[in-house]
Amino acid sequence: MRMIKIHYLQHVPFEGLASIEQWAKARGHSLSVTRFYQNEPLPPVDEIDWLVILGGPMNIYEEDRYPWLFREKRFIEQVISKEKVVLGICLGSQLIADVLGARVFRNRYKEIGWFPIEFTPEAQASPLFNFLPSRLTVFHWHGDTFDLPRGTVWLAQSEGCQNQAFLYKEKVLGLQFHLESTKESVEQLLANCVDELVEGRYIQKPDEMLSRETNFEKINEALYGILDRMPH
Repeated sequence: MRMIKIHYLQHVPFEGLASIEQWAKARGHSLSVTRFYQNEPLPPVDEIDWLVILGGPMNIYEEDRYPWLFREKRFIEQVISKEKVVLGICLGSQLIADVLGARVFRNRYKEIGWFPIEFTPEAQASPLFNFLPSRLTVFHWHGDTFDLPRGTVWLAQSEGCQNQAFLYKEKVLGLQFHLESTKESVEQLLANCVDELVEGRYIQKPDEMLSRETNFEKINEALYGILDRMPH
């Protein structure tokens, strides 16, 4: 496997790469970052192989509060047009959906905690996902969702949110949920976003989120399998 130059976009200090960092280091890939909260520059598109767009508490339409969202969206657009591999997680998947012309809007329910997703028949037939069970309990922390962008393959749904994942042109993957989460990364979210834990049908208590040790192992294993199967 050749060395991949992975660039990631980070929106807040408390949402980092989590287990993606271990995967990249174990396979000898290089990592570089643009931290928008520190107003760091974006790299030339031709200098990267993969783009990973992380989550964050902001919404894709809050350009007035986060002016760098304009720059970020144009950059994502350029990376997709150059046919690079792109992975968007949570806010990252919503940004991809927006760039591809789909509507991003408030979901009926907030999903925060461990809830199962079901993979579609298309996902189960895809070499990216066919090693996974048809149902997987994953970690969520989102209030918004998206319509499926034109030309994408619908991959997963949950009881509380219909569009959980999509694939565009075999290279651009949007995941509304978090497979990268570790106990430490969830602790960071809880420390910084605890005000979001209101009563809700799909909102768990902190101890429920942190006590699922085997869940963390399973989602990280699923993520590593997907990343290993992404185009190299």
